[in-house]
Amino acid sequence: MAPKDITGAEFNQTVRGEGITLVDFWASWCGPCRRFAPVFEKAAENNPDITFAKVDTDAERDLAGALGISSIPTLMVFRDDVLVYREPGALPAAALDSLITQVRELDMDEIKRKIAEEEAAAPAEA
Repeated sequence: MAPKDITGAEFNQTVRGEGITLVDFWASWCGPCRRFAPVFEKAAENNPDITFAKVDTDAERDLAGALGISSIPTLMVFRDDVLVYREPGALPAAALDSLITQVRELDMDEIKRKIAEEEAAAPAEA
């Protein structure tokens, strides 16, 4: 399944909920973005159970700014409504495949438990 182009308005509904979502932040003028695009598309074809989304940072400047995207391409990976990976740079195919395998193997119950503990331990903001 081909990656889906999403807008700022579609971002939250795309990354929220159960499952894995990879989001590629890119721009048409960006050489590394153009080189990463076929790698991302091939991974989407090979992993039909995962949502692959693309955000054109030129068209979606407000979203890119709100998320602090300062270098492209940037890849964000969400699993079960938790951001589990965020890095700038174009990944080679083998590295993207490895990342997908690692995300599939995450113990999300443990991760969510740790997040809850950290939130409970954080001092309340005044």
